[in-house]
Amino acid sequence: MLAEVIASREQPVLTSRGDMFLTLTGSIVSQQISTKAAKSVWSRVEGLVGEVTPQSILSHTHEELRGCGLSGRKAEYLHGIAEAWTNGYEDIRWEDLSDEEASERLVALRGVGTWTAEMILIFALLRPDVFPIGDIGVVRAVEGLYNDGGGMSTEELVGRAEQWRPWRTVATWYLWRSIDPEPVQY
Repeated sequence: MLAEVIASREQPVLTSRGDMFLTLTGSIVSQQISTKAAKSVWSRVEGLVGEVTPQSILSHTHEELRGCGLSGRKAEYLHGIAEAWTNGYEDIRWEDLSDEEASERLVALRGVGTWTAEMILIFALLRPDVFPIGDIGVVRAVEGLYNDGGGMSTEELVGRAEQWRPWRTVATWYLWRSIDPEPVQY
């Protein structure tokens, strides 16, 4: 089934923005909202702060960030991440960490959970074997392709993904494309 999706789509162009902070803040903005809504909120954040950097985020209040469409919590998370970045996180050599080590460092930040850490592994660090089991788009795509749209247990989803090792990120990319042809970029 996935082979049919791959054959019907252009080759993926998964590139990193080369800026871990930018990717992380984009992932925070995108948490639990549609891709379309995330793009709209992100555009307003960029309009407010200009270049998205720790300093530009910290130079604006929570209320100003909320005015861009962020929840109060997400505004707090962006400030907390910006503070962490200025206090040493920007010096971490992420490329030298294993997936597990990078995830541990990321989820130590308030507002960063497993899904966000996985998005960072995929979109910032370009790790080849990430399968974001908590991503609703991935779940819907697997269910649609392999279970006629019916629900699947976590164990069934994980079992299905095992066949794609060690390239589960590539499978994830195509699964996303199977439900939305527009590529996501964080």
